[in-house]
Amino acid sequence: MNRKIIVRTAAPAALALLISLAAAGQPARAVTVDPACKPGLDAILKQIGTPTHIYATEVPAHGGKKPEVRETIYAGGAIYIQLRGQWKRSPLSTQDMRKQQEENVRNAKSMSCRFLRDETVNGEGAAVYRAQTVTEAMKSEATLWVSKRTGLPLRSENDLDSGGGKMHLAIRYDYNNVQPPAGVK
Repeated sequence: MNRKIIVRTAAPAALALLISLAAAGQPARAVTVDPACKPGLDAILKQIGTPTHIYATEVPAHGGKKPEVRETIYAGGAIYIQLRGQWKRSPLSTQDMRKQQEENVRNAKSMSCRFLRDETVNGEGAAVYRAQTVTEAMKSEATLWVSKRTGLPLRSENDLDSGGGKMHLAIRYDYNNVQPPAGVK
């Protein structure tokens, strides 16, 4: 059986902006991906292999829950996740994450994207894209700011609907002086 690994961290959540996680057990198939999605997909896959510090804020759409702030670091082929103030090394490597995301693209029911405009994010020129993805498990609408200089994501705003709940996810990507957390192996 083809099973999906769903890890609730900023990293996979960040990737949900273009590639929502498919339902467990869904067979792999080829989906026609809108060619306008290529810049965003390329940016996300490039980010997986680039030292990155991801800051994400997850806001439930209802239920009175407080926003959750999450941090994830990609460095040296490993993924580090901060949980309740403690850093842990993820069992998934960056290579595992890349393979998972490529599989998620194949499993999407639909994926459409469009270029919105050019903007500046923290002084850096960015192309802004809007993406809509549907899988067996989730619908997502996302806005992604991709650096014109590096081709890496700079930020994203994501609205996710799993049928059982909705949430908004705001993500900021930092590529400056990224190191694994001290003392975490």
